[in-house]
Amino acid sequence: MTSTSGGKTGDGSAHAASPALTVRSVVMNGNRIDSRELFAVEREIIIAHGEDNYRLRLTSQNKLILTK
Repeated sequence: MTSTSGGKTGDGSAHAASPALTVRSVVMNGNRIDSRELFAVEREIIIAHGEDNYRLRLTSQNKLILTK
């Protein structure tokens, strides 16, 4: 599976200081992804689901928050 980081998210909230689109690989074991791989670079990722974008954030207490 491939994940992208940076670039526009379609909702106008792209980080101004973000570099050009970056592509990286994430290892899946069956249907499982280790969250350490998702958050190896940043504490927030954007998940595109159809026409909607969701933010998955890692909190300071090591919890996950998914918001639309």
